[in-house]
Amino acid sequence: MQRRAEVTAEQAGQRFDQAAAMLMPEFSRGQLQLWIKSGELTLDGISCRPRDKVAAGGVLLLDAVVAQRREFEAQPIPLEVLFEDEDLLVLNKPAGLVVHPGAGNPDGTLLNALLHYAPELSGIPRAGIVHRLDRETTGVMVVARSLNAHQSLIRQLQARRVSREYVAVARGQLTGGGTVDAPIGRHPSVRTRMAVVARGGKAAVTHYRLVQRFAHFTQLRCSLETGRTHQIRVHMAHIKHPLVGDSVYGGKPWLPSAASDVLIEGLRGFRRQALHAARLEFIHPLTEQPLATEAPLPADMQALLALLAAEDSA
Repeated sequence: MQRRAEVTAEQAGQRFDQAAAMLMPEFSRGQLQLWIKSGELTLDGISCRPRDKVAAGGVLLLDAVVAQRREFEAQPIPLEVLFEDEDLLVLNKPAGLVVHPGAGNPDGTLLNALLHYAPELSGIPRAGIVHRLDRETTGVMVVARSLNAHQSLIRQLQARRVSREYVAVARGQLTGGGTVDAPIGRHPSVRTRMAVVARGGKAAVTHYRLVQRFAHFTQLRCSLETGRTHQIRVHMAHIKHPLVGDSVYGGKPWLPSAASDVLIEGLRGFRRQALHAARLEFIHPLTEQPLATEAPLPADMQALLALLAAEDSA
């Protein structure tokens, strides 16, 4: 297999293996490090060390024998398609659907569903998946249906040219919108979680604005400059306003004092983070025109907001 990629200004100054992981996301960083050490992945035609720095305009060239990829099973899992053409699929992901097979989730994922819906995706890295949503987060996702679209979307994501907006419901009454600019990395002691970390974290910026305030909760519209794992969930917990239903970053369901029995039952029954990817905008790889798609708020979040309006009015 041969692949060529050029270092952008964003990757300038990074380690060779780090830049390679961003420019060739279909391969793991560990695999890329092996190819760097073996000389199969070079920088400007020269064998380098994984820790060597790259400069803008540098050319990464991969010439390697790639082991046969694991064949994933195509499964008839329903998909809600918001838009499709020869290059793209834009989907509304439901809660509970894992995006990619992994430990504990060998099948029954969005990837398996995509292979059934569009078998040609077997020839695209990760079946065209270029970004993810958490298992319990709903909303808009774009999938590349061609290699050209795959590379275009990867470049747009890396250059932060993809606009992503989310609807969230947070604990507490916020008084105004704001920005959380705090680096995110792996939690120092709980490796399955992410956290705001002072050293070693990746830059992460979340903007939020108020949509509706209740007595003890706030509906927000969040937009991302970066796309770190669990970013909105981590950032909102960091400013002491974790999302409703987020047991990982918010702990047990929080119940306001003097809450009605109806409100208590509703909050306890909302068993996922109240987060929905509402809008996604990017440049279409073929037409080079902006394409914006919105996904309607799912029924459980509509019911949650109706409950708060009736039982927790400000």
